[in-house]
Amino acid sequence: MQSGQAKLDGWALEFVPSEGQHADPLMGWAGSGDTRRQLRLHFATLEQAKAYAAQNALDATVIATPPRRIKLQAYADNFR
Repeated sequence: MQSGQAKLDGWALEFVPSEGQHADPLMGWAGSGDTRRQLRLHFATLEQAKAYAAQNALDATVIATPPRRIKLQAYADNFR
């Protein structure tokens, strides 16, 4: 299995949940009335994401992904 490099250069804007989840009495599934939890906006650059948040008066916090560490190993290492 290989980890690809696709879609690593974009930025996503996610909303903070406004209410907690609760268990449905009939089925037991977790759910809430917060529909913004399902929304994720994608932007090509960090500046575009910040501009959208500023234009719509949203509090934004940037959380960058940690650098990827590539671990090279051969198939034969599975049998050592």
